[in-house]
Amino acid sequence: MPELPEVETVRRLAERVLRGRRIVSIATADDRLVFDGAAPRRVAAALRGRTVAAVRRKGKHFWLETDRRPCVLFHLGMSGWVETYGDGARPRFWKIELVSEDGGRVAMTDPRRLGRIRLRDEPLAEPPLAGLGPDALDELPSARGLAELLQRRSTPVKAALLDQSLIAGVGNWIADEVLYQAGIDPRRPASSLRRDELARLRSTLATVIRRAVAAGADDARFPRTWLFHHRWGRKNDARTARGERIVHLTVGGRTTAFVPDRQR
Repeated sequence: MPELPEVETVRRLAERVLRGRRIVSIATADDRLVFDGAAPRRVAAALRGRTVAAVRRKGKHFWLETDRRPCVLFHLGMSGWVETYGDGARPRFWKIELVSEDGGRVAMTDPRRLGRIRLRDEPLAEPPLAGLGPDALDELPSARGLAELLQRRSTPVKAALLDQSLIAGVGNWIADEVLYQAGIDPRRPASSLRRDELARLRSTLATVIRRAVAAGADDARFPRTWLFHHRWGRKNDARTARGERIVHLTVGGRTTAFVPDRQR
């Protein structure tokens, strides 16, 4: 599932093709599920002829800011992605295609139809963005601020990290990676973390997200010591790169990869 690093990667990709350029052509698929609350033709009308001033992101959402409202807001869901290309056939499972004045093409694809395309006049002030906490890359709270957020929570720390109203953009694999590297048991109540653990959690969260973004969300470029490379599939004999045993369990309703010998 696309998490913050993946969404930041496609945001940068879309911005590289569209920023400062006028959109001269729009094509939309007739998919009322993905086009949430706005008919595809309304979305097309909102973009056609507009100049893109910026492509912005909050958490796992990104949107196009043009020279006139409304903005078009995207959420990739479980399988959505953004592709850029020149002349040629549209990619499979495309939902919307934008063509800029210099011929650049950007398309959102979504084979499972779990992504959403919405119209918003003020994205940050309207749902779903209005309910999000600070962005985990651009607005990560200080160690003290994070402590204030988490120490009021009796839920498991893994569930607290996944709560988008607390911190926006952290998904399942990031939460597992951060807790592994910080040496914290995902089942512990968030309110039980000591000051030194909270500081370590905050530092690790910042580092993991920055490194994943710097790698363009290409997992082949993630450090080989990361849990990421060994956490998938719920295998009984799964081991980390260091040979540590990985246990899979459910925390906060989500599959969780956990290393008992390291995480306390």
